Amino acid sequence: MSTQAAAILDATDRRLVIATQNGLPLVTRPYHQLAEAIGIAPEEVMVRLTRLLESGVIRRIGAVPNHYAIGYTANGMSVWDVPDERIDELGVRVGGLDFVTHCYHRPRRLPEWPYNLFAMVHGGSRAEVLAKVASIAEIIGSDCRSHDVLFSTGILKKTGLRMAARQE
Repeated sequence: MSTQAAAILDATDRRLVIATQNGLPLVTRPYHQLAEAIGIAPEEVMVRLTRLLESGVIRRIGAVPNHYAIGYTANGMSVWDVPDERIDELGVRVGGLDFVTHCYHRPRRLPEWPYNLFAMVHGGSRAEVLAKVASIAEIIGSDCRSHDVLFSTGILKKTGLRMAARQE
């Protein structure tokens, strides 16, 4: 979070960010439970979270699944060398596939690393991931100059930046 973004947070915003940074409560009405915990109305929780999203203080509210726990034990980052002038179009097509969880453009690091399009694929086996990567290769077609798949060897704790509670 930038210094400018931190400056627009009031004490209630800080409490809300701290209360949500480890995830929303797994209840039917999570915003109501948050509201009760920090002492504001549920509608105010929603208004504040919307403002924090729109201002960029927080980037997203979404589920972060543990792929291993839901049966996806093979996780492969497919990396592609495609023409830079085609990356936006290809990225939208690849990222729109239901089996691609995230897709993005990254800079090449020539000569060792020619890849500029990355697409994460999960499956129950390496063979399943490779079959899905083959589907991506069909979409990219002749624009694919080379590609590879980097398989995960373990799971890392997925967390973003954390805001510490002030000790006042």
